[in-house]
Amino acid sequence: MPENSSPEYLIYIDASRCVACKSCEIACAVEHSESKTLVQAVFESPKPRPRVKVVVAATLTVPMRCMHCDPAPCIEVCPTKAMYRVEEGYVLSDPVRCIGCRACLIACPFGHPAYSPELKVIKCDHCVERLRQGLPPACVEACPTGALRFSKAEELLLEVKERKAAELVTGAVSPGVAYAKPPEKPSPISVIKEMYKPVRWI
Repeated sequence: MPENSSPEYLIYIDASRCVACKSCEIACAVEHSESKTLVQAVFESPKPRPRVKVVVAATLTVPMRCMHCDPAPCIEVCPTKAMYRVEEGYVLSDPVRCIGCRACLIACPFGHPAYSPELKVIKCDHCVERLRQGLPPACVEACPTGALRFSKAEELLLEVKERKAAELVTGAVSPGVAYAKPPEKPSPISVIKEMYKPVRWI
């Protein structure tokens, strides 16, 4: 497949909605387990690992995942062609071809691929098998707040444009200035932490 075949459907991350519940991480790990069930997945060996990771960035938490770049640095540096692009445009890793050199880990601008001796290099595959069945990615389906959205690129961009236009005319942003809007209220996680500050466990 040509390297410039970009995915038609994308996952949009709205960090202002993320509450760090890590439902996306759990759903991703279960989806990539042998059993596909949470109860059995925890007993598998090697244990399934999530391909999405919730990280802290300033005052926000962000569910980071593979961006399926075009062109993809991981594909360009892989000496065995273990990194490849499928028809839908997403970048996958072939554990049979992978020799564990970890060149892709160094090349990735988002620090996404991970390595383990048992699984070799693992990365987000955009749940391409689910997509072929007409289902959304597991992380999107599990997100309770809408921090992860799945749709066609032009539809997602239109939503963003409409929201930014509304903020501009209501004075939420300044003309010609683009910045990340901070959360309007404390996240549930910070509220819970504040509630339990006086608690001391023995």
